[in-house]
Amino acid sequence: MNEMYSMGLSIHSIGAVALLGVVFINILVLMRAKDLYKYKRNMAIVLMPLSSMAIGLVAFTGIVMMAAKHLEFSVENIAMIIISIFLIVLEAKRSKALRYLNPKKERALEAYKPFASNLLYIEFALITLISLWMWWLA
Repeated sequence: MNEMYSMGLSIHSIGAVALLGVVFINILVLMRAKDLYKYKRNMAIVLMPLSSMAIGLVAFTGIVMMAAKHLEFSVENIAMIIISIFLIVLEAKRSKALRYLNPKKERALEAYKPFASNLLYIEFALITLISLWMWWLA
């Protein structure tokens, strides 16, 4: 049982690093984007599913680890649950704002970039801080 718990923690940590990498890739793609149509297509086909999958991986492994600890709620677990919900809300806001951007409008992408980059920087900071906190405790 102890080996399974250790493996679960390792997978959860790898998922957190993967999520951090996905957010970083989102930041890079956003900063390099020149054409709104291509950016929206890239987001719809590759990056949004990848972001959702990474958040899902971390949330699912966290739920499994909570079940392995018999649903023991500690301050760390509550913080991770709140941050997971916050990340999902931020991704939904970013996706919704992108969906309603009109590609025919001039400078639509330039208007979207500061909003989306702020959300991505917040996500990056939250994931980094909670990961450092958890790795420091381990």
